[in-house]
Amino acid sequence: MSGFKSPEESSPAERWTIAATVVFGAFMAVMDTSVVNVSMKHMMGSFGTDLSAITWVATSYSIAEIIMVTMSGWWSALMGRKAFYLASFALFTGGSVLCGTAGSFEQMIVYRVIQGVGGGALIPVSLAILRETFPPAQQGMAMALYGMGVVLAPALGPIAGGWLTDAWGWPWIFYINVPFCAVGMLLTSRFVWDPPYLKRGIRTVDWGGILLLSVCLTGMQVVLERGQEEQWLDSNLIRWWTAATLVSLVVLVFWELRHKEPVVNLRVLKNRNLTVGSIMGLIFGVSLFGTTFILPQFTQNILGYPAFESGLALAPRALVLMSVMPVVGWAYPRVGARAMVMGGIVIVMWSYWELMGLTVTAGFDDLVLPLVIMGVGMPCMFVPLSTVSLSTLDRSLMTDASALYTLARRVGGNIGYSLVAVLLDRGQAIHRAYLADHVSELNQATRDQLADLAQGLAARGVDALQAAQLAVGILEQKLMRQATMLAYNDISFVFGCLFLLLVPMVFLLPRREERPGRPGGKA
Repeated sequence: MSGFKSPEESSPAERWTIAATVVFGAFMAVMDTSVVNVSMKHMMGSFGTDLSAITWVATSYSIAEIIMVTMSGWWSALMGRKAFYLASFALFTGGSVLCGTAGSFEQMIVYRVIQGVGGGALIPVSLAILRETFPPAQQGMAMALYGMGVVLAPALGPIAGGWLTDAWGWPWIFYINVPFCAVGMLLTSRFVWDPPYLKRGIRTVDWGGILLLSVCLTGMQVVLERGQEEQWLDSNLIRWWTAATLVSLVVLVFWELRHKEPVVNLRVLKNRNLTVGSIMGLIFGVSLFGTTFILPQFTQNILGYPAFESGLALAPRALVLMSVMPVVGWAYPRVGARAMVMGGIVIVMWSYWELMGLTVTAGFDDLVLPLVIMGVGMPCMFVPLSTVSLSTLDRSLMTDASALYTLARRVGGNIGYSLVAVLLDRGQAIHRAYLADHVSELNQATRDQLADLAQGLAARGVDALQAAQLAVGILEQKLMRQATMLAYNDISFVFGCLFLLLVPMVFLLPRREERPGRPGGKA
């Protein structure tokens, strides 16, 4: 017998217990997209692979995860949402154990796919359950709790991954999942139930949709995550996957709109709030995941931090996010979506302006202010967008809608990774060429710099000829370091400008809070 209770029937203690349970699963799944970033070098040594190959550890998880994110509504109808959620939790846990025991690179890729298949459903299903658990007046606070999971997780991933890798070795970034997932599964089996209005059973399997979706999302992941390394359209691999992605996407849209039981319910995008929120969420994902990726790279490459300390550089943003989320959840019904999102845009742009001012002499203290500012601005966007996007949908469509909303943010994250890689590579080349024009032996400042470097080396016992050669190499390193720093500044500028694109869309958001749809209503 179902133990499901409507928001009006359940007690506050029951609602918050369910909320903590499902956010737990989403947090674990999201964190595993970023936890491996600081452990790549250690895995390269263990498996005897190069940097190009080892990035597939992240790519394989992302491909499997994003496919399951998109299909979560279909699987929920096929298996029952609670059963599907528990099965996904179990698969994610088993995949985590297997990843820790991987003895070869090939095994690691297979195990990461298993882990990604399990983790993908945990994110959108958690969001759907949360939306159905709380009454309209508490939706903002519910989304604040959800935000503490899915927004905080990418920030904590590099910190946790760096510490575990330095202290116990990279397998423990996977083993650590096991006890937490076991608790999550026990709580889910005890407190989470399927609502009676949720669609159950599939009369026909949409094999065409599954195939098209798999090709489309796999191709998109390969292009975005491998494009920079393969020199984009100069590579046959990227050209073929780009063509396959575009063709399968177009065919998928027509196929799913005509199918009676589509694997991806694109019809929910007729809801304006969901469409606008998803587009804005995509750009939010570019910023969130892009900065989560680039800041540890900056601290390692420019400031020389080890793995744990590079992850710890994100701690100010994570702590502020955790503190501000509940405040924003409380303020949302009082202030409204438009004002909060606009305020968040301004604050996040301010943080990128501060990041643009960093130099090669920056220290940890110089990172604190911009990251604190960003930690204030992001909740002001995430909570209202997550609340508004699903506010007017029929509850029976909640899992389908949350899957597409989650997909938009995840695609934004992948675009963020790719955009950062392109901007960094091109920026380094452009700024190095510009700086090199001003470095010449005909330039007095350059001659003085080389002489000072040679004298310093000679004072350490290096012979004069070798000192002169080494001085040129050191000057080249300084030049490249400065060019890299300027490229990081450019990335902050571009990310800040991206938020200007959101300003017109703010006015498409509702002026005041709208009540969620009732079962049986229209999307």
